[in-house]
Amino acid sequence: MEIQSIKNRFGIIGNAPGLNFALQVASQAANTDLTVLIFGESGVGKEVFSQIIHALSHRKHNPFIAVNCGAIPEGTIDSELFGHEKGSFTGAMDSRKGYFETVSGGTIFLDEIGEMPLGTQARLLRVLETGEFIRVGSSKVQKTDVRVIAASNKDLLELHEQGKFREDLYYRLNTVPIRVPPLRDRKEDIIILFRKFAADFSEKYKSSIIQLDDEAKNILINYSWPGNVRELKNIAEQISLLAPERLVTGRDLRQFLPERSTNRLPVLAHAPANGSSDFANEREILYKLFFDMKKDVTELKKMFVEILQNPSLASQGAAFINEFKELKSPDIVPAGISAQPAVNAQPVLLRHNDDIDQHEEVEESLNIMDKEKELIVKALKKHRGKRKDASSDLGISERTLYRKLKEYDIKE
Repeated sequence: MEIQSIKNRFGIIGNAPGLNFALQVASQAANTDLTVLIFGESGVGKEVFSQIIHALSHRKHNPFIAVNCGAIPEGTIDSELFGHEKGSFTGAMDSRKGYFETVSGGTIFLDEIGEMPLGTQARLLRVLETGEFIRVGSSKVQKTDVRVIAASNKDLLELHEQGKFREDLYYRLNTVPIRVPPLRDRKEDIIILFRKFAADFSEKYKSSIIQLDDEAKNILINYSWPGNVRELKNIAEQISLLAPERLVTGRDLRQFLPERSTNRLPVLAHAPANGSSDFANEREILYKLFFDMKKDVTELKKMFVEILQNPSLASQGAAFINEFKELKSPDIVPAGISAQPAVNAQPVLLRHNDDIDQHEEVEESLNIMDKEKELIVKALKKHRGKRKDASSDLGISERTLYRKLKEYDIKE
């Protein structure tokens, strides 16, 4: 089916290349039973794409249901999706069919799949792989024939790194990926969309159509639109109702846009988006401090060896030490971190009579895993084995701490 025909049928407005490509992928995947994973920020219209896929598929005459995984409480989502037997939990007065049973033969759209609990993810993976499921409180295996379309506004692989999403489920869902571009990447479509919404609200509220001057158009085009098409539609409705004049100027328009998003300063390309420092947490700051100190201590050791071998270098060594003290002044050490060296890495001298014949360097370990293990042990000792307090002190989750205890074989 041609892209323009799809746009006309489903009321999609715009000609941005990213939008056209997403529609092309959706139309090609529609007449298969492949699982589709739709990526996109909130408000870009991910559910519309799921409806397009269902309507163009051979399942179009069978049921379609959209489920927001983030809106269902964790304790009831299994029952909602897979059903339950009478008496399986408090309040289960009767047996109930779940969505995978009632929509068999059709399509189920799982929006915000990243919010789905891990236990439910395991059940969903079984449905995708075998077409089988079990009602809550039952031992009977049932079959279903449902096409799954999932969507997320979060990076699922990042959620996997945080222990919140199954990697095997991600790859099972991601058979056909569709990325719906945000509105800020569709600048050529913004004014067209605004005109469409303004015309709709003019008809709805029996008023004249809103017009924008050049300044107002430039503001709309360059606004970041964190809420995407949904936010643009809301702004168009507000202006249609509240604008004092039908010709909206830039000054008038600014009153309807959130101030926090209209004046964004540029940031360095390497700076994190949340404005934090280059280091994610205090542990990384400590690691860098250890490495810097190691380098300085190594230079000191080399200097002492040269002085011992050649006493005439003593005056130069004294100057170096003074310079070292100035560099390690407490004024330049990060707040909350002691300026004293964390380890004792001074040379151990072996004396014969009154002369120094040889020396042996005692090296500290610079292995990050060793340092991490050492910090974990210190935190547990500090909090007397209480994992919750130790994990909070370390700046990691209790789940991550438990995994690290197993990984490093740390006995509590």
